[in-house]
Amino acid sequence: MEQKHKNTATAAGLLVAMGIIYGDIGTSPLYVMQAIIGKDPINELMILGGLSCIFWTLTLQTTLKYVILILRADNKGEGGIFALFALVRRHAKWLTLPAIIGGATLLADGIITPPISVSSAVEGLKMLKTKEGLPYVTDTVPIVIVILTGLFIFQILGTKVVGKLFGPIMLLWFSMLALTGLLWIEHDWSILRAVSPHYAWALLTSHQAGTAGFWTLGAVFLCTTGAEALYSDLGHCGRDNIRISWIFVKIALLLQYFGQGAWLLQHQGMLLDGRKPIFELLPREFLFTGICIATAAAVIASQALISGSFTLISEAIRLNFWPKVRLIYPSDQKGQLYVPSINIFLWLGCVGVVLWFKESANMEAAYGLAITLTMLMTTSLMAYYLHIKKIDMWWILLFLVVYISLEGAFLVANLQKFSHGGYVSLFIAGVILLVMYVWFRATRIKKDLTEYEKLADYVEPLKELSRDETIPKYATHLVFMSNAGRVSDIESKIIYSIFQRRPKRADIYWFVHVDTLDEPYTMDYKVTVIEPDDIIKVNFKLGFRVEQRINLYFRKVVEEMVARGEVDITSRYKSLNEQNVIGDFRFVVLEKFLSFDNELPLMDRLVMKFYFFLKQFMNSEDKWFGLDSDAVKLEKVPLIIKPISKCNLRRVD
Repeated sequence: MEQKHKNTATAAGLLVAMGIIYGDIGTSPLYVMQAIIGKDPINELMILGGLSCIFWTLTLQTTLKYVILILRADNKGEGGIFALFALVRRHAKWLTLPAIIGGATLLADGIITPPISVSSAVEGLKMLKTKEGLPYVTDTVPIVIVILTGLFIFQILGTKVVGKLFGPIMLLWFSMLALTGLLWIEHDWSILRAVSPHYAWALLTSHQAGTAGFWTLGAVFLCTTGAEALYSDLGHCGRDNIRISWIFVKIALLLQYFGQGAWLLQHQGMLLDGRKPIFELLPREFLFTGICIATAAAVIASQALISGSFTLISEAIRLNFWPKVRLIYPSDQKGQLYVPSINIFLWLGCVGVVLWFKESANMEAAYGLAITLTMLMTTSLMAYYLHIKKIDMWWILLFLVVYISLEGAFLVANLQKFSHGGYVSLFIAGVILLVMYVWFRATRIKKDLTEYEKLADYVEPLKELSRDETIPKYATHLVFMSNAGRVSDIESKIIYSIFQRRPKRADIYWFVHVDTLDEPYTMDYKVTVIEPDDIIKVNFKLGFRVEQRINLYFRKVVEEMVARGEVDITSRYKSLNEQNVIGDFRFVVLEKFLSFDNELPLMDRLVMKFYFFLKQFMNSEDKWFGLDSDAVKLEKVPLIIKPISKCNLRRVD
């Protein structure tokens, strides 16, 4: 898979960016102003102050931090919190924790966004009235669940064809936002005075009845929750396409927000009572069409979050943050990925959120709290990235002070939501965080305590075993998957498997190691012939977004070696050799299990027990490496981390 990211803007690239990365932030007008006003009577300070906060949040948080600054931190064209972590992890191991927290909260956000976006759009149907004055729809929950279920079923097929429609639909959506907003601004141009930060300050420091003061930031933050997606989808669209398209998107969003403000000014003293300002701006004859467009935009926003979650999990697996679950590539289009287990997890989470909260207004309490933590973690990783790039320390300090203060304020304001539903998103994030931490910690424990031996010490014994005809031949070519990255090393467990568990006689012994790199799309390999036609080691260097298809890659390596005359793969059996029959290849994968003979500290014991509990529900190692099942031997070996030292056993004669 080649890395083909272009940073130059094109018309097609701008349209793709419109359809892929702006779904979340682009559907925010469906609920942001409604969340700011809340259940209190509409008043001027709340309107102007809320608009001012929205304007400066989109400017400082989305535009300055993400579009201008953080998009610079790309890993060979790839973006996102894990791509940023891959850039800095060699320099500071402690940054693993912020990366895990950021990834967990971002994935939790992927469970809240689809329900609130789709619910906000579909609830517009309640505004449609019959001639008798009765609503067409009173309960939108079944409709929302059906739409979300259809969306998750659709993931199995991939989004190559329908994805081409996303750009035009979102272009139509943003055009509708801009036009309807502008038409209402014309009713009252004075609404533009809300651009002044004076109104934001007045609202945030207000203590008068009918305003939430500082706590309004919890609702304001909803306008920028999709900013992280701009960075995560950098690899799909390219930096310049994102930056240029954002100009149009930001203008459309601001026109819509200020248009809603103009409508709200005309209804001061009234209660919203479930009405959505975004649909109040639409002409009555265009209302149903507008609701359909809004629903389509919400579905696209959900699709973007789901696809982003799949990509996030695939990166987490490569970084040892997540179990090796099954990954499927439904089409030949780069970036197309389907993760069945995560698809089910997200669907159950989304349906659960809809059934628990029922209405989008209730979901607003659960939304925003988790993603605030993601942004804070991104800020910390970005600051260290700037340090690595040798940016002046005063600029880094200014960056930290500004954004930790800003995002810290959002976090404090969002904490008020905890008892009103915020606990839901934090609980989901907490479960994901636990899995990520346990998997990473257990992987480190296994890696640190794996015993290696010098392969050179076993060259002669392997040659002798290969020539010993008293032992039945196990395979012509015996291929071991090895964790030893150094050419000179081999795991003691592999040596045990070859010589002691059951002597495995073969004509050629292959040792294959896969090294996952911090770069996304590298596909390199190195062959070391330790003993001609006897012992060969192959080291694959694969990027963290490259599919693990070792069976295919290994076959390619063997073909190239045969073409170069570096190895003879014909069978060593005399009758078959005369017919030039290719010898059989058999893979052996060692899968560890926790031995009873262990003395572990309490924390490590809990980590390893939970690790192996999770592992029994995951793919075996051979499936993860993409090996053919009929040519693979899965061999279980005990993992003895610390042998029991005391055994009070006494012999009695």
